[in-house]
Order: sequence, then C-alpha cells, then structure tokens
Amino acid sequence: MDTENLLTIGAFAARTRLSAKALRLYDRLGLLTPAYVDDVSGYRYYRADQSERARLVALLRRLDMPLARIAEIVELEEEQEGERAADEVAAYWAAVEERLARQRALVDYLRARLSGRSSEVYGKFEIETVDVPEQWVLTQRRHVLADELPLWIGASLGRLEEAARECGGVAGAPFVAYHSEVSLESDGPAEACVPVADGAAARAWAAGQGRAWEIRACREPARRLVYTRISKAQVANPQIHAVFEAVEAWIAREGLEVAGPCREVYFADWDAAGPEDLVCDVAFPVR
Repeated sequence: MDTENLLTIGAFAARTRLSAKALRLYDRLGLLTPAYVDDVSGYRYYRADQSERARLVALLRRLDMPLARIAEIVELEEEQEGERAADEVAAYWAAVEERLARQRALVDYLRARLSGRSSEVYGKFEIETVDVPEQWVLTQRRHVLADELPLWIGASLGRLEEAARECGGVAGAPFVAYHSEVSLESDGPAEACVPVADGAAARAWAAGQGRAWEIRACREPARRLVYTRISKAQVANPQIHAVFEAVEAWIAREGLEVAGPCREVYFADWDAAGPEDLVCDVAFPVR
C-alpha cells in the first residue's frame, strides 16, 4: 500500500497529542484502528481524517470513562447519531456526579467519626416531628444485608405499589422499617411498606395473590414520628447511620422514648431525583 499520504504513528501521535502507547492500546481495543499496518515492520499508519476520532477518544478518556463505553459513543458519533452520543455522555456524567455526592457524604461521616466530632455532624440535621394517622399498609419483610438493600428496596416497593392498585391505590409515602440493624454483617430484617386506601381490599388481596410473594396487609397505628430530611446522596451505607444517630440523639435530649422500628420514608421520585435533591425522611416513632 502507498503510505505517502498516510501519517506514521509518531506523526499521528504528535497531531492528536496522544502517546504512541495509547494509540497502540486503542488499536488493540478496536477504538482506533490504523489505516494500514505494514506486514513486515509492523509499523502503523493513519489517515489525517482519523485525528477527529482520536481526539474524541482522548477527551472521553479524560472523564475517566471506561473504554467499552467510549467505543459505544464513538460509534454513535460516526453513525451521525450525535444527539444519542451526547445523551450517553450526559448519562455517564450524571452517574459520576451521583457517585461523588455519595462519597462526599461518606467522607464527612468518616471524618467526624474518626476525629470524635460526631456531635458536629448531628448538628447539621434539622429535626422535626409529625403525627401520622392510622393507616393500612401492604408489607413485605426480608432478611437482607446492606449491599443487597438498595436493589431489594426498589424491587419490593415496586411490587407493593403495583399491588396497591388493587387496594384503592397508594395512600401515602412508601417506607422501609428496620426491625434490627442492617449492615454488611447484620441482615435486619427490613420491612418494605406501602400505605393503601382500602384496608378491606388489602386484606383480601394479601390473603389471596399476596401469599405467593409473602405480602401481608397490616394496620399501622397512629404514630408520632421524629424525623430529619436527607438527600439522595445521603441515603447510603454507612453514612446514613450518622443520620439515624443524629435523630436518636435528639430524641434522648428531649426525654422521649423510641416506640417502634426506625424507618426511611421515601416521599420523592427516586429515579428523577439528583444526588442533592431531598428524597427521604429518616424517622423514629416516639412516645
């Protein structure tokens, strides 16, 4: 092949500000295949118009994007699916920001815990009380470890909300009650709960279809809750334990007594919320 109009790997590296090592890696992964490879010498040659793809790969790598995802975006861009490629970049970065927000909350928790300044963390939370009337709920209880908890909560609340359609509809914010500690070593149990409008229908549904899913219908008595409101980023182990501890400390200072399992009350659309959006109340029943 005539290589006169092609660029050597060194010249192409200089033009794209990528190292020859990076170009060889992108070749192996199929991200940026040379226009020609000499069978005898193994030298790689590139067309000048490949520089745009090379620069796009380099820019995406600066976001610490996995190479497999870069390949998908580059292919979309070359197929003139620019809007879809842009949406993929936006989705990737939204996930990064959510992870960083969770890690930032974890750093704050760990710094306070390790330095013995937990009381400073507690002071960041605004504690309130609310009276919740008696209600009927569909519930599902499971022994579950902390790393399994987010997936189980989503699946269980989704199942209960679907069942609630047969019971007059959802009548309040779904919540998860913790009957014992849930951590990497302790498995609760935890109980997902969805308030429903029609208690009689809930009892009938639970006695029939609900038995296959171990779903029960229960009457939740009227309660006074002490709670604080937290962001999506704060709803994660282990930093959420600081939130529970803050509410417990407030209850003790006020001379109140915990009167039931602590709970997380999900009052916002979890999927639509950003990492800093308020989505959950960490609450304790008291008397």
